[in-house]
Amino acid sequence: MRLGLALGYWGRGPSADHVPLVQEAERLGYDSVWTAESWGSDAFTPLTWIAARTSRIKLGTAVAQMAARSPTTTAMHALTLDHLSGGRMLLGLGLSGPQVVEGWYGRPFPRSPLTATREYVDVVRQVLRREAPVELDGRFHALPYRGPDGSGMGRPLKSITHPLRSGLPVLLGAEGPKNIAQTTRIADGWLPLYWSPARTDVYEASWGALPEGFLVAPMARAQLCDDVAEGLLPVKIMLGFYIGGMGHAKRNFHADLMARMGYEEEARRIHALFLDGRREEAVLAVPDAFADEISLVGPRERIAERLEVWRKGPVTDLLVVSPDPPTLRVLAELNS
Repeated sequence: MRLGLALGYWGRGPSADHVPLVQEAERLGYDSVWTAESWGSDAFTPLTWIAARTSRIKLGTAVAQMAARSPTTTAMHALTLDHLSGGRMLLGLGLSGPQVVEGWYGRPFPRSPLTATREYVDVVRQVLRREAPVELDGRFHALPYRGPDGSGMGRPLKSITHPLRSGLPVLLGAEGPKNIAQTTRIADGWLPLYWSPARTDVYEASWGALPEGFLVAPMARAQLCDDVAEGLLPVKIMLGFYIGGMGHAKRNFHADLMARMGYEEEARRIHALFLDGRREEAVLAVPDAFADEISLVGPRERIAERLEVWRKGPVTDLLVVSPDPPTLRVLAELNS
């Protein structure tokens, strides 16, 4: 099981600690570093900054939002950064949800998310293979554009730039059972939002037999500390925000996922409290047990014991969320 460092997206502004943290992770033997985006900083620019200050570590988006860019634009970003970094790019994509797609990007959330995702990946693959001009008679991503408001003069184009790697890995963030199943068919890897090594049955029903070389790369908060409850608090704050605030009252994919993982009543309560403006109560309502099983928190011996459980499952890449160099160092030692 390889280790990666997940930086996420910026809050109020960029962290001065990110580049030194990535450089330390590279020195410790971490295989990859990952950035994200929500409705603020983008995922690709920080990776470019990091690429210029590192030499080996792979550069992943977990995730770049599909609604933010046309699939050809995303492919341009990926092939450009892959060239500049010497073939270190890993392209992680996700649909996001209706709240962000319609509220931030001003686009309709696709009524058929599976079809929209499949078409998006198809176009990205065509650009990267560069075997012929890109064409797709798609419902959501038609190339060339043939809509009634178009000029009718569009023609299929092939990338001017030759991609460094036609097989640049494409991973998908997927939560629903059908989306996970499709991911195993059309992508090179999967980026689970929450992963519990004790509940792999939640996912196994969706994926069946994983393809050879398929990447399973979940994120997990890690914290070396003596007080487990205190170490779990950042995990609970994250869960409270995602389950309570990252979705609409009628449709919240994160709350649905927590429910499928055996915490349906708790997920609905967190969601209701957050929407009612009672955010501190929503965080406190997150069960310690759930926060604990999707993270690696506590003294070194406890983390070592729990890491072994993660290593026994199908996870190929553990993406560590931690701003703490001693924690990164301990995980590298335990995983060597």
